[in-house]
Formats: sequence, C-alpha cells, structure tokens
Amino acid sequence: MTLIYTALQTTATGIGEIIALLAVILFIFLILIKNVRVVPQANVYVIERLGTYKNTWQTGIHMKIPFIDRIARRISLKERVADFQPQAVITKDNVTMQIDTVIFFQVVDPVLYSYGIENPILAIENLTATTLRNIIGDLELDETLTSRDVINTRMRITLDEATDPWGIKVNRVELKNILPPQDIQTAMERQMKAEREKRESILIAEGQKEAAIRVAEGDKEAAILRADAMRETAIRESEGEAQAILKVQEATARGLQMIKDVQADDALLALRSLDTFAKVADGRATKIIIPSDLQGLASLAVSVKEVLSDVEDTGAKDPQARQARLGQS
Repeated sequence: MTLIYTALQTTATGIGEIIALLAVILFIFLILIKNVRVVPQANVYVIERLGTYKNTWQTGIHMKIPFIDRIARRISLKERVADFQPQAVITKDNVTMQIDTVIFFQVVDPVLYSYGIENPILAIENLTATTLRNIIGDLELDETLTSRDVINTRMRITLDEATDPWGIKVNRVELKNILPPQDIQTAMERQMKAEREKRESILIAEGQKEAAIRVAEGDKEAAILRADAMRETAIRESEGEAQAILKVQEATARGLQMIKDVQADDALLALRSLDTFAKVADGRATKIIIPSDLQGLASLAVSVKEVLSDVEDTGAKDPQARQARLGQS
C-alpha cells in the first residue's frame, strides 16, 4: 500500500509539473504573439524603449521586447484634410468678414510629429488663423474677394515653413468661404445689378446703332442699284431707238435702191406721188400744196381708173382674163 501511494504521489507530481510547464510555454507563446506586430501600408509605428525613443517601424512585420518596448504612436503617412471653422478677419479698409479655410497636409517625419509639438492639429489651426489675419489685413475688400489664389499661395508658403519643425508638410491651402457683412453683400448686389443694367443698356444702344448702320447701308446699296438699273434701262432704250432708226433708214435706203435698180418709169412715179398726195390730203391737213403738174397727174389718174374699171367688168365675166389684164397692166 505504501508503495502504491508513493507511486501515485510521484505520478501526480509529474503531471502537475507537466501542466505547469505547459502553462508557462503557453504564457510565453501568448506574450510572443502579443509583441509581434504587422505595420500596414502608409503607416509607421514609433517605438519607445523604457520611455525613450528607440526606432520607427516601417511597413512589414516586427517584434518588440515584452515589458521593455512599447508602441508610443501609430502615425498615418497619408495626406490629411483639416477643415477649420470660420475666422473673423478685418481688411485694410476696416471691413470685418468671416473666412474659413481648408488645409491639406502630410506627415513626413514621424519622430518630429511625435515629439515636436503636443497637439499638431490645434497648432495648425491657430497658426492658420493668425496668418490669415496678417494677410487679409494688408488687402482691401475688393482685393480680398478677387485674390484667392494669391492668399492661398502666401498662406501655404507661411504654414509650410512654420510646420517644418513639426515634421508636417502643408501641400495646399484653400479659402473655402469668404462671407462679408450683410450690408456689404447688399451693396455689392446693388452694384452688380447696376453694372449688369449698364452693360444691358450699352448692348442695346450698340445693337440699335448697328441696326441703323445696316439699314443705312442697305438703303445706300438699294439706291445705287436703282440708279444703275435706271442708267442701264436708259442706255438700253437709247440703243434700241438708235437701232430702230438705223433699221428704218436702212429699209428706206434699200427701198430707194430697189426703185433705182428696177428703173421705175414716170407712170410708177406718178402713182407713188398720188399715194403720197392722198396721205397728205387725208382730211386732217388744213393746207394742201398742189404741185404744178397736177393736170398731168389727174389725166394719169383718169387713165388708171378706166383701166381698173375695164378690168373689173372683164373680171366679172371672165376672171382669168381679168388676171391676165392685171398682169399686163
């Protein structure tokens, strides 16, 4: 019995030692696991050993000494945005306005960012307010409203220089809103309305002037065209009359030439004279000049009358004979 008890006691003691050993091993494993860290992309960890800066962990897996090293700060290297509340500023011409700014900055030195200043964001906000007041104090209201780019550039340069000891780089500064007092806004609106009305009046006047010029130019061109048309018409009419007269003269000349060519005898000339005399004495002439050889013309007319009467009598009986006599005549 004593041997059995002793054996059991020995076995229990061995099991207890094994359990204790396993517990110690598990505890050490947990401590090791807890002190292993993986640093994500675009992040750094500031490590302190016994309260003193030791090093900076970059992206990757790292392990610290338990109970000696600690992660003092986890810092993101991404660009950040700080939107500050509107600040009251006074312009050079004593106009008070509200301006709120937006700052884009980035941590470039984690050590300086951790140990250079206690509260970097608060420091940047106050520095932004003072810098903005200094810059706006040198500008008048109109310059402030139209010089956003100049103000942004000056503020960025000033803030970037001031934040270098803090391990911060200011990339961009933007004026988000510029809010002048209500009475100033009302006056500016009235001014803008007056300017728009002025431009409208100028445009209307210029339009009317342009329209009048165009109408005058149109009337001028129309008058010129009408004058050219009348001149062309007169020229064409004159040319037509000249051609008509020329044609009449040519026809008269050809007629005289034909008479000359056929060697007209006295009887034909007498007939032509009688035709002309008949036209002259058509009843509208008040005076008739009778030529000296009227008696000869009268006898010739009687002879022609007799011939015509004879032709008519014969033609009534024999139309062919009438045609033959007329042909002989």
